[in-house]
Amino acid sequence: MADLRSEFVKVYSVLKEDLLRDPAFEFTDNDRQWVEKMLDYNVPGGKLNRGLSVLDSYKLLIEGRELTDEEVFLASSLGWCIEWLQAYFLVLDDIMDGSHTRRGQPCWFRLPKVGLIATNDGVLLRNHIPRILKQHFRGKPYYVDLLDLFNEVEFQTASGQMIDLITTLEGEKDLLKYTVSLHRRIVQYKTAYYSFYLPVACALLMAGENLDNHTDVKDILVEMGTYFQVQDDYLDCFGDPETIGKIGTDIEDFKCSWLVVKALELCNEDQKKLLNENYGKPDPSNVAKVKALYNELNLQDVFAEYESKSHGRLTAAIGAHPRQSVQAVLKSFLGKIYKRQK
Repeated sequence: MADLRSEFVKVYSVLKEDLLRDPAFEFTDNDRQWVEKMLDYNVPGGKLNRGLSVLDSYKLLIEGRELTDEEVFLASSLGWCIEWLQAYFLVLDDIMDGSHTRRGQPCWFRLPKVGLIATNDGVLLRNHIPRILKQHFRGKPYYVDLLDLFNEVEFQTASGQMIDLITTLEGEKDLLKYTVSLHRRIVQYKTAYYSFYLPVACALLMAGENLDNHTDVKDILVEMGTYFQVQDDYLDCFGDPETIGKIGTDIEDFKCSWLVVKALELCNEDQKKLLNENYGKPDPSNVAKVKALYNELNLQDVFAEYESKSHGRLTAAIGAHPRQSVQAVLKSFLGKIYKRQK
């Protein structure tokens, strides 16, 4: 298979057609049109990095052997299950945050005929995952492990979202709550498990591995996910919007960002007062004062030091892994993160 990405993209249509003809529900044309529009609007529009990572990881785990058509289809299907999971999280996340746009278009719930029907659409997206797994993996020895994996990662991600939401409750905003350990917990649960560990865990199961034997791989990938989010927080403030594809709003949104956590660690009392007065306010003058403080505290240098140490730690941990194929998977992930801002 020369172009795995195009093969991956083709599988979406197959899975969608299966879901639109699921025998557990008697579809009318109207139902089918709604679900198809909802899927096309929310599932395939992103970069597809998580989904493609299953296919890439599986190919590396079987050490370069040419994939059979069935292997490409199965690995792609698992990748799409992750993209479905991502769509489910984002549809509900946008409602919770009152967001306006997602991936360059209005959020699904903002469309005139959708509104809060989007809540049920989110539930449908979540329910599609076990339907896909049942259709294509029921006869596989790792089927139950897949179900357990998706259930566990969904629980971890929803719990991370809960920590994030209750930390920024309106009327209870308090920068004193923001610590390195809180930031790490939010990132670990909200992002790292489903974005980094889940794709590799799917590939490991497909390759016949027992996930209990790969807790070291999970630890490395969760650490990588933390590193990725710290980098994301940094780019939100200091990145070029043209390069990163978005305008950062972490300061306005009172986010528990790595930058504000580090600033709080380094601030004197006057600087802390300035941060408290200006962080989480939408006015550009407040945002400018926070950014000026970040520069005063040399947070760009603090990040560069963090990045260098993290990259060194991760490289050493990956190099210590006894299996070359697993090393190759982990190196591939790390390379993509590190290249993102270069």
